[in-house]
Amino acid sequence: MNVIKRSGEEVGYNGEKIIKAVSKANQEVRERYRLTDLQIRVIEDNVRRKLEDSDHAAGIEEIQNMVITEIMKQQAYDLARVYSEYRYKHALKRRKNTTDDSILALIEAENEELKQENSNKNPMIASTQRDYIAGEVSKDLSNRVLLPADVVEAHKNGIIHFHDSDYFLMHIHNCCLINLEDMLQNGTVITDTMITKPNSFASAANIATQIIAQVASNQYGLTPFACRTVAKVA
Repeated sequence: MNVIKRSGEEVGYNGEKIIKAVSKANQEVRERYRLTDLQIRVIEDNVRRKLEDSDHAAGIEEIQNMVITEIMKQQAYDLARVYSEYRYKHALKRRKNTTDDSILALIEAENEELKQENSNKNPMIASTQRDYIAGEVSKDLSNRVLLPADVVEAHKNGIIHFHDSDYFLMHIHNCCLINLEDMLQNGTVITDTMITKPNSFASAANIATQIIAQVASNQYGLTPFACRTVAKVA
């Protein structure tokens, strides 16, 4: 009889782990509400019987739910609460911050993924490193707390690409596609001034530069280099 670990690995069932976990939680309950060793053995035995009758290999979470159900059948409500809290605390430990290695690798210039992520950024400059470090924290919190698990999993498997998770924590958008065609053809507003449709290519290039500068300034901070580049190309 096998069970599926959180890592996805399938291993043999070990009832002693259930007995150990329940016994540990049992010690935190007031003495008069504690279960006997025999009752804890009954809990494990009932869980094992359910698993034997199951038509599939159960996961850890499913087994823990079975354990809580069996504890409740023993009317050990305090123990059920403590066991649930014990389970929750361990879940938090498993979801600990995962940024340490990536940040240290960034500082030592060993994080190839970050070095290649954005060709506009030099990862060896202090301000860029600081930005990347903040981004790693944002990605970690986005994956662990903010994003649905199916989105995170799909991103990891390459099914989708969740862009800008390094800014998602701040609820702002770093990169965006500007609809220049609409703004140039139908006019736009810059600093409360209505800009009408340009009549020449030079005017269109100048307005496009101003639009990009305004967008960059309002959502990410002014980027004069990008603006000069656009003006030069135009």
